[in-house]
Amino acid sequence: MQNIDPIFILQPLIVIVVCSMLLLYWFHKRHFHLMLLVYSLVPYALAIALKYAVQIPTINMVTGYFGAHSVGLGLYYGLQTVFFEVGLAFLFAWYGVKHGHLGKKDAEGYGSALAFWENAALLGILPLINLVTYYGILSTNTSIATTLYNQLQANAPNLFAPASQALGSVVIGTLERISSIMIHFAWGYLVIMAAVYNKKRLFLIALPMGLVDFLVPFASADNLILFEGVVFALAVVSVAVAYFATRLIIRSAEKQPQPMSPQA
Repeated sequence: MQNIDPIFILQPLIVIVVCSMLLLYWFHKRHFHLMLLVYSLVPYALAIALKYAVQIPTINMVTGYFGAHSVGLGLYYGLQTVFFEVGLAFLFAWYGVKHGHLGKKDAEGYGSALAFWENAALLGILPLINLVTYYGILSTNTSIATTLYNQLQANAPNLFAPASQALGSVVIGTLERISSIMIHFAWGYLVIMAAVYNKKRLFLIALPMGLVDFLVPFASADNLILFEGVVFALAVVSVAVAYFATRLIIRSAEKQPQPMSPQA
């Protein structure tokens, strides 16, 4: 019986390592509050729950009305990410800053944590467990292995692709997760800085980054490389915009005259 190519296990493994190293790097560099892991997890979990709550009863209706590859469906996905993921991330960042639980030094860590929950926890650890389980079961000569093999052949035949094709899939899939890490980092960084400096413009810059999910309906096997290239380019632009926008705010704050201390 044919087994899945173990190279598929590399993708979630690489993503988990990248996300974990990013968090550890910023913890070492900024010594951010560990409480931000909670402040980032709660809005992310709420956002995913709200997405499910919206999509389960409406996705078929929206797809049927607009079409599977349409601007309408793109806005349907994109606006949910804008309001649920970016919006809730800002609300919890603002609350944390207002109550002294988060500060400027937590900005990079907050963005890294949002990227971790999305890409390492939800789309990394769970798929890794599944793939390792599939490989282990299919390595046995049992009725369960036969049943699983038939199910995977029907629902995920790409897992039995030749090694060269599997490697290409892993590379493209990893690039997609790297892009997601960068975009989550960018808007997470921006919302903390918006709260710290009380600058709504930084939040307004972060909001449109959620529209990256507008592109989801336009991905297909025929244009996958181009699609992932565009998403990666948008991710690079998002990080650059987040960096330069906050630098301008910081420089402006530093240039403001400080109140003179009273003379003895």
